[in-house]
Amino acid sequence: MSTILRTASPGISLPPHDAAAFTAHTLSSRQNLAAVLDHTLLKPDATRSHALKICDEAAEHRFACAMVNPTWVSLAHSALDGTGIPVGVLVGFPLGAALSSSKRDETVRVLKHGAREVDMVLNIGLLKSGETSDYEAVYNDIHGVVELAHHSGAIVKVILETCLLTFEEKLRAADIALSAGADFLKTSTGFANGGATVDDITILRGAAGSRAGIKAAGGIRSLADATAMLSAGATRIGTSASVKILAELAAQP
Repeated sequence: MSTILRTASPGISLPPHDAAAFTAHTLSSRQNLAAVLDHTLLKPDATRSHALKICDEAAEHRFACAMVNPTWVSLAHSALDGTGIPVGVLVGFPLGAALSSSKRDETVRVLKHGAREVDMVLNIGLLKSGETSDYEAVYNDIHGVVELAHHSGAIVKVILETCLLTFEEKLRAADIALSAGADFLKTSTGFANGGATVDDITILRGAAGSRAGIKAAGGIRSLADATAMLSAGATRIGTSASVKILAELAAQP
């Protein structure tokens, strides 16, 4: 596994992420806030009409993407065709414990059906096992998905499921994901025993610097929640409450 983290170009240092400036810009208009919200529908009982509704809302409000489960990728791609809003999809969700070959196959298929943002769950059990060979396997698991996605012009957000990790494991997971080419580090699936926290966003931003985006997800229901995550260093927010959050911003004096 490579220990060299990605940078923009050899010999060029990136400026630090300015969370205060980013937050101020993001909250300066509904348009700017919408552009960092991944409008999300991941419930197992979500129907065709539910999927079409979030696509309509994503197009209307110009959200960062419409995030759906794999079964609705083709539908979402058709619904959003011509809008400029990408389809996001989950891979290895929600446990991260699928075979790497299954994750790669799933990635190939969702890309073929129109996904342009892939949120994959790393193999949490392998990470926590703590052996060098297990870390190598986690790296290969992520890198396999990243290679396929990047070849198709898609980006990858790696879900660490931070609520299940120790501080040291969070740093290790971030390092592996960055080394494997992740475009974003993401906190949570929303299906474990906790979601995004300010502390975890701070940790991940510290680990990533300006080399990758940070996506806060899980339990973000209000403008106050979103603001706290942005202020800590998040650059994307995954939430099913996107429309409500925009309305809260619009209602401010």
